[in-house]
Amino acid sequence: MTTAELQAGAAEHLLLHFTRHADFAAGGRPLPVMVRGEGPYVFDADGNQYIDGLSSMFCSQLGYSYGEPMAQAASAQLTELGFHTNWATAHPRAIELADALAERSPGDLNRVFFTSGGSESVEAAWKLVCMYHHANGEPQRTKAISRQTAYHGVTLGALSFTAVQSMKALFGPPAIPVRHVANTNAYRDPDDEATRCARLLGEIEAVIDQEGAETIAALIAEPVQNAGGCLVAPAGYWAGLRRICDEHGILLIADEVICGFGRLGEWFGSARNDVVPDLITVAKGITSAYAPMGAVLVSDRVAAPLYAAPRVLAHGITFGGHPVCAAMALRNIELFEQDDVLGNVRRMEPVLQAQLERSLELPIVGDVRGQGFFWALELVNGEMPDGRFDAADRERLLRGFLPGRLAQAGLIARADDRGDSVLHIAPPLICDEQVLTEIGDRVHAVLEDAAAFMAS
Repeated sequence: MTTAELQAGAAEHLLLHFTRHADFAAGGRPLPVMVRGEGPYVFDADGNQYIDGLSSMFCSQLGYSYGEPMAQAASAQLTELGFHTNWATAHPRAIELADALAERSPGDLNRVFFTSGGSESVEAAWKLVCMYHHANGEPQRTKAISRQTAYHGVTLGALSFTAVQSMKALFGPPAIPVRHVANTNAYRDPDDEATRCARLLGEIEAVIDQEGAETIAALIAEPVQNAGGCLVAPAGYWAGLRRICDEHGILLIADEVICGFGRLGEWFGSARNDVVPDLITVAKGITSAYAPMGAVLVSDRVAAPLYAAPRVLAHGITFGGHPVCAAMALRNIELFEQDDVLGNVRRMEPVLQAQLERSLELPIVGDVRGQGFFWALELVNGEMPDGRFDAADRERLLRGFLPGRLAQAGLIARADDRGDSVLHIAPPLICDEQVLTEIGDRVHAVLEDAAAFMAS
């Protein structure tokens, strides 16, 4: 099919995720149709090359040159056992992968429940939390705490934790009662780090007091929060979350659907905060997106009631732990270790940070923040006292100017305003200094033009 035929077919039959379909209607922007990948690059149907500066939505940790070893793992599994469920049976790959994850996880997170993706992992974590509290004689623990602007998924349970109102308004009251507390955005915060940390933790304590500690089941947070623009916690914050949860019998969930599998230079991003959560949700990078998969890592303490007869784990997902996906996830772990992917992220983090911080000289860039290979540049309006763009200017910049200019620059990045206006950069974890410099050059050129555009 030609590019035009592919685009017409998409317009007629394909519903695109989180997409304004009218943007790609007749007379609108051409729909990018990606047909090939190589290293950190992808190529569209017209042969144009792009640096995937977003790892295909934080998923493609290894980039696009590992298809052959992944295909070998999948082919071997397909010829041995194409599928079998993990419902009161098991298969070797699920067992081996659970063992591999437990070996690399922090603390006593030794039990693994497999899913098909991130929202399913968050849903499953909530159900495991509920089962734990019911088993302990506390069924009244039905509430949760999440953070403002946080995104935790779109299925109805995960959507309850999500604090982006535009994603929730159409779908009725939340399935789970959730209080959303302040996130950890330090930009524009006048307090020093210690004062800010104390204030944030104090707000959580106040919410617990207001709701009643005995009614709260879990607190969920990302090690670095994506929505709002790579929000890093102040020193002592995660230790404070652990202390508060322990004091009040609340379970601590680290949502690592993005932060896990090397994005922050560790198997699990929680390691950078030196805290062991009660549950960790993962997806995306578990297979480097060569197959759809997710998981919940569960501490021995939380899993213990599930082993008391005659209790049943009252949740299941048909394709959770699919043998082909599990085989590819195991190969993903082998490739990470073979090519020292975690070490590359640790070595290259300062390079990526420095490349992006070059753009702080531009009037449109107010802040650069993040960790590992997970960064955001906050875009600001110097004519406004608080530096924020109004709704009309956000539309002009984020959904008008930047998509086309980024495509022209051959760079995939994400312009986002679920909090303030940001540009997300999260390249594949295999990128070397040359590619990261190229990313920095393209970001700088795009934002230089964006500053001129917004000033015109």
